Amino acid sequence: MSGQTIPLADASRLGRARSRTRMVRTLLAVALVALVCGAAFAATRQHGRTVRFLPNGSNGIVVLDLSASISSDTFQRIGQSLRELASTNGRYGLVVFSDVAYEALPPGTPSAELRPYARFFTLPPARGGFLPAFPANPWTNSFSGGTRIAAGLGLALNLIRSEHLAHPGVILISDLDDDPGDVKGLASVALAYRQLGIPVRIVALNPEPSDEQLFTTLLERAATVQQATLPGERIVQRGPRVPLALGVLTALVALALALNELWSARLSWGTS
Repeated sequence: MSGQTIPLADASRLGRARSRTRMVRTLLAVALVALVCGAAFAATRQHGRTVRFLPNGSNGIVVLDLSASISSDTFQRIGQSLRELASTNGRYGLVVFSDVAYEALPPGTPSAELRPYARFFTLPPARGGFLPAFPANPWTNSFSGGTRIAAGLGLALNLIRSEHLAHPGVILISDLDDDPGDVKGLASVALAYRQLGIPVRIVALNPEPSDEQLFTTLLERAATVQQATLPGERIVQRGPRVPLALGVLTALVALALALNELWSARLSWGTS
């Protein structure tokens, strides 16, 4: 009769099988709970992918705009950009410019050497209830003036040629607010970059749409205007995203537990 127990004379012989079945069931249940918790945790995390600003193996030169039009509103972005570059394992030269340009770091310098420059564009922690201020930098009074982007890009191009750099690439950090009288020189430099096939990537600091369009036109396919990506920087993609392997493993353990329950249905017995 259903629901009744069947007395067995050799019930003790089934004890080991019962213990083994119970252990398998417990282990599968614990594994399933752990996997479900892991999947739930993975779904709530932020996931991203690493984007490389220049092709692998490039000899990069950072061309940094320090003209008077660069306001403190964009200092944090400059600092972030330099820190991101410094955290890579690449090698970069550094050219700074306003209406003139000079070489701050030679090509091939380890990227970590950009970090000291980043501190001038990084707010220190607030102290004593006062709002923090950017550190005084050596360019504000003695260097910052008009904007001649052709001077910065031109010096970078001269360094590439004189150093015979293999796989060169340029990262321009600027608000793209160029002096109108610089357009002819800029067009000439841009033509040289296009002819040599040297990639120019632009970290745009709140540019005017017309300035952004000008650089996209001048450099054509050589330029990519970016607002927020640099080598090693992570692009965050929000929303549930469970790794495929974890999802498959969870499904397999759930299936194994179901089959175990089906094939190892519980029996109860007693001695006669």
